Amino acid sequence: MTELFRTHDVVLVSYVRALLTAEHIDIIGLDENMNNVRLVLTPQRIMVDDRHAERARQLLKDAGLGHVFKS
Repeated sequence: MTELFRTHDVVLVSYVRALLTAEHIDIIGLDENMNNVRLVLTPQRIMVDDRHAERARQLLKDAGLGHVFKS
């Protein structure tokens, strides 16, 4: 699995999920339920299969979301 980015923005996660799912790329949001367990907000890690990582990055860049990528 490849981490694309981390975020606290659940709207962004939903948007990215919709964009990538439309292109048949599934994402996995790790730490999605951690905020219910901890007092400190934990960013969600957005992951894709290694085979789809480069295509997913390009799709997000094309959608104007290149700024969200993990450096």
